[in-house]
Amino acid sequence: MTLPEHSLQRHGLLDLYGVDAAAARDEALIRRALYAAAEAAEATVLAEHFHTFGGEGGITGMLLLAESHISIHTWPEHGHAAVDIFVCGRLRLEAAHRALCQHLPAARQHWRIIARGQH
Repeated sequence: MTLPEHSLQRHGLLDLYGVDAAAARDEALIRRALYAAAEAAEATVLAEHFHTFGGEGGITGMLLLAESHISIHTWPEHGHAAVDIFVCGRLRLEAAHRALCQHLPAARQHWRIIARGQH
């Protein structure tokens, strides 16, 4: 996908379908996936926050980046995870996408990039 030449930020939206329910409830695995994505993007992690809903519930997690954020919400009962990878500057958005998918495999995915902050 070609983005406008003057885009200041890029917002990657990833929907994962057919995610293993146990994986979607595994906070340690989800944390590793987000950190792998941040490292692949060459981003600077400032803070993190993860919440596990317990029982059969999923996880909400976020890495606050100097360059924006990476967040995830999982629904184990539906085999679904929704991920936002929002970056600015020359960070490696596609590398972050690949790293996340390697750590959290899914039967299928839908990936799209939205240009933000055009001037």
